[in-house]
Amino acid sequence: MAYTTIDDPEAYFQVKLYTGSGSIQAITLDGDTDMQPDLIWCKSRGEDRHHFVADSIRGVKSRLRSDVNYAEYTAGSTDGFDSFDSDGFTLEADAGSLGLNESSHNMVAWCWKESATAGFDILTFEGNATDDTDISHNLSAVPHFMIVRNFDAAKEWVVYHHKNTSAPETDQLVLDTTAATSDSNDKWSDEAPTSSVFTVGDSSQLNASSETSIAYLWSEKQGFSKFGSYTGNGDADGTFVYTGFRPAFLLTKRTNSTAQWQILDNKRDTYNPAITALFPDSTDEDTTSYNTDFLSNGFKFRSTTVSRNGDGDSYIYMAFAEAPFVNSNGV
Repeated sequence: MAYTTIDDPEAYFQVKLYTGSGSIQAITLDGDTDMQPDLIWCKSRGEDRHHFVADSIRGVKSRLRSDVNYAEYTAGSTDGFDSFDSDGFTLEADAGSLGLNESSHNMVAWCWKESATAGFDILTFEGNATDDTDISHNLSAVPHFMIVRNFDAAKEWVVYHHKNTSAPETDQLVLDTTAATSDSNDKWSDEAPTSSVFTVGDSSQLNASSETSIAYLWSEKQGFSKFGSYTGNGDADGTFVYTGFRPAFLLTKRTNSTAQWQILDNKRDTYNPAITALFPDSTDEDTTSYNTDFLSNGFKFRSTTVSRNGDGDSYIYMAFAEAPFVNSNGV
């Protein structure tokens, strides 16, 4: 029996829906467990607005946008995040159209706590333009999913997924585009990550001299997170994917051809099928018709949408738990 290693997923990941007020407001997370986030990814649900990504390492005023390759934006004293709090976050007034706290705008925030227990690490490193450069991390486990971004300049969001291909260290995906997997030996230097380091090549995207990158690293934790792959069947009775938990968050990407990255969660859709997607590579608002069942031990597609269930197409996913299928006591 596959017991979970984390009985309380809300201690490390939560989804929060809120409505912008146009004035300073504190947002409290909904979970029974208090959680101070270290990474917050926010998006307006009803408007064409950027995805905003902030973390505790760069500081709450420093934001990146997942849908474009813009350099880091540093918010002023009256916009963006004010603080990451013991059970949520506080927003500035956002009087303009910056997308975090506009009056009456419906928002979603995906929030992670940095913890080796939960398999999540955030770090920065300065580039040296040298191939085969090792970057130390604190996961004490092999990373299965990595998003790395040079935030000093207009550069791509480079993604590593351990199930992307049979040799994922030779390939890359890009979060801010719909591009398929491509071969790229200058990104990961064709070196698989280890429990202590990951390796970057001499690419200017990740390792430009004297420019700084942020890295978000995740390692799979049984019953809490899963970073896998699946093959679509092109049928409304779609592919079932076992995770060992009921998902709270699901990110998918077709890898053998172009397609948008897609995010579903358990707060925008509270019952099956989950139909509402947002797209990390696009400013588009909530879009429906992405029928997916969130089950007690995984997820199952209920549509023939090629971007997530094309017949014979290859996909990767990233999922976090609402509740484990079996807790640490075997219940």
